[in-house]
Amino acid sequence: MPWTDWQAVTGDGFDFAEILYDKCFHDELGGGVARVTLNKPDKYNIMTLDTVEEMFRAFYDANHDARIGVIVIAGKGKHFGTGGDVEWEKWGLRKAFYFRYPHNRLLRSSRKPVIAAVQGYCIGGHNHMAYCCDFTIAAENAVFAQAGPRVSSPADGFFVPYLTKVVGAKKAREIWMLCRRYPADKALEMGLVNTVVPLDQLEAEYLRWAEEMLALSPGCLEILKASFDQEMDGYQEMGILSSQHYPDWFDTPEGKEGGNAFIDKRKPRFWDIRAKYADAHRQILEDYEASLKK
Repeated sequence: MPWTDWQAVTGDGFDFAEILYDKCFHDELGGGVARVTLNKPDKYNIMTLDTVEEMFRAFYDANHDARIGVIVIAGKGKHFGTGGDVEWEKWGLRKAFYFRYPHNRLLRSSRKPVIAAVQGYCIGGHNHMAYCCDFTIAAENAVFAQAGPRVSSPADGFFVPYLTKVVGAKKAREIWMLCRRYPADKALEMGLVNTVVPLDQLEAEYLRWAEEMLALSPGCLEILKASFDQEMDGYQEMGILSSQHYPDWFDTPEGKEGGNAFIDKRKPRFWDIRAKYADAHRQILEDYEASLKK
């Protein structure tokens, strides 16, 4: 292939614990590819804000390197990733929702086109990261899903309604609100991915796509990307709707139950909690009405 070997990016600020960051260059065309690889394969590449911080540094470097024309997001090991670290989310989601930016914002603010290279599970935060990329290339063993309602992890902000632009309104609601899993062929059928290839051809395929883009004007591609990404700009940022509906969500029993049930490997008892709320509400109302008769 007309590519140099991948070379790790080193130097001040690039001593990463959560990701791998490397680059390769096309021998004939001259431009290059920056690859950000999520690097926790023993934990399904789950993410925390530490992951996003490291991704930011890699994306910043790639976007300021005039030699780079394309960015690839990949996952090390058998799976692209299964979303957030549920243990970390017990407290960390408060910071993610009310203080920091989501990882999708890196994709929106990136000047360079971004390819998601997906194998195995692509679930939760990894799924909406993949569909917010400019292109998604899937291995035949890829499985896509959202999982937030299963683990009491709410989601709002631009990346939720943006899925309607990718697969249509009805299918987007189905993906988010039913938490079904979709194999690669179904994802291709609904437009969630661009193409599906055998697992052993995944890297060769995303380099082929990168090669096609490197043959074109990088400035024109950057303008086109920004033009398409305006689709994301008409929606509110993450956390606004959640905080309006449930300002104390992460401190409620329902907000804690999904994650605890996942960790305990049991079915969540959401409706037991709701029944207690209903009983308490009824008792408060009865007590109030009784007090009016005194």
